Amino acid sequence: MPSFQTVKGFRDFLPEDCGRRNYIFARWREVAARHGFVEYEGPMLESTDLYRKKSGQEITEQLFCFTTKGEEEVSMRPEVTPTLARMAAAKQRDYPKPMKWFQIGPCFRYERQQRGRLREFYQYNVDILGESSPAADAELVAFAIESLRTFGLEPGDFVIRLSDRRLWADFAAKFSLDEEKNASFLQVIDKMERAPEAVTDEKLQALGISLAQVREFIASVNEDHPTFAPLRENLSARGLWQYVKIDPGIVRGLAYYTGTVFEAFDVKHGLRAIAGGGRYDNLVGLLSDGSVNLPACGFAMGDVVLGELIKVTPAAQAAMDQWTHQASALDAYVIIADEAQRSNALAIVQRLRQAGMRADYSFTAQKVGKQFQAADNSKAHFGVVVGAEYPMLTLQNMRTRFKSEVPADALEQKLSEALSEPETGALLA
Repeated sequence: MPSFQTVKGFRDFLPEDCGRRNYIFARWREVAARHGFVEYEGPMLESTDLYRKKSGQEITEQLFCFTTKGEEEVSMRPEVTPTLARMAAAKQRDYPKPMKWFQIGPCFRYERQQRGRLREFYQYNVDILGESSPAADAELVAFAIESLRTFGLEPGDFVIRLSDRRLWADFAAKFSLDEEKNASFLQVIDKMERAPEAVTDEKLQALGISLAQVREFIASVNEDHPTFAPLRENLSARGLWQYVKIDPGIVRGLAYYTGTVFEAFDVKHGLRAIAGGGRYDNLVGLLSDGSVNLPACGFAMGDVVLGELIKVTPAAQAAMDQWTHQASALDAYVIIADEAQRSNALAIVQRLRQAGMRADYSFTAQKVGKQFQAADNSKAHFGVVVGAEYPMLTLQNMRTRFKSEVPADALEQKLSEALSEPETGALLA
């Protein structure tokens, strides 16, 4: 038989991988709820023209695109912002402003895979539509910070690098760059940190700009620049400005940004950007041919880089391990010590599940020792032994091995009380 493997850049999610993914999703949703955001979703297939209109013909090089049997050109979504803009343009009248929406789902980009970047990834998209105030930008930066802190990451683990596209627009205006050259210029600046200096200088010279002029401009923008005063005041009031660093070198490569832009980076491990976003006031108007003008700002965070950062940050990894352990552990494993009592044991399993507890048992007759081993393997908190003494049951704490006798009709209450006790606290009496 042929040996099939996962398509390059895509992933299998074994149970432990799903546990880690679910942990990330749960934390993301918790932060969104605390900030008053509501969840939405869009399709994973969109018309390829939607991305062409936003980013130009060259975007197709990064798309998984194909023609359907109905001769429609479609693409698997590489990002969600165009979908959101399309949806908002069509339905924004039905919602009060600002619209505070978030989404979690898979995206696909046909590009070279590397550490922190795959061709298939899950993305957390957070957007505020219908609000032009800098307070919305500050809210998003705060949201991004809280999204990272909720994983156990601290100031020494990550930094928000903050810039503003308007500063670069003013700089480019001095060189009379047209729209096409300005887009090329921003691409050069976006890649400047990663590209060889000679390559950057050559590309800038072709636009009539020197690398020295760019560096002089970057050095002129500091923490006290008035452009950032509203965000600094807002985030300082929350005690979050310590996570922010003004860095005009951040421009974001996408052409639709119009104001504040920011990216989150780890401090110690040299990973790719964990998150990035900014203000895009013209995108909804562009995709609706001017029929709807809706100011907007947002950011996205991917699960791949975040997962890498959690892995190399002990406190964050420990928090994930604890959560996934609890999420996958059974409350009780019902051990059938006397096969004559299997019907009563099945009734107990059903009662526990109906009471909202996670319970399991052996489908076939097995030695008691093997059933206890299965209980350990499933990380059960308690073993419930059903034997010849039924309706008396033996309840055993699988961590301490402490045993107690419990009447069958009191099992749900006793087990619920035992599960509510901290693991280091009192045992069931």
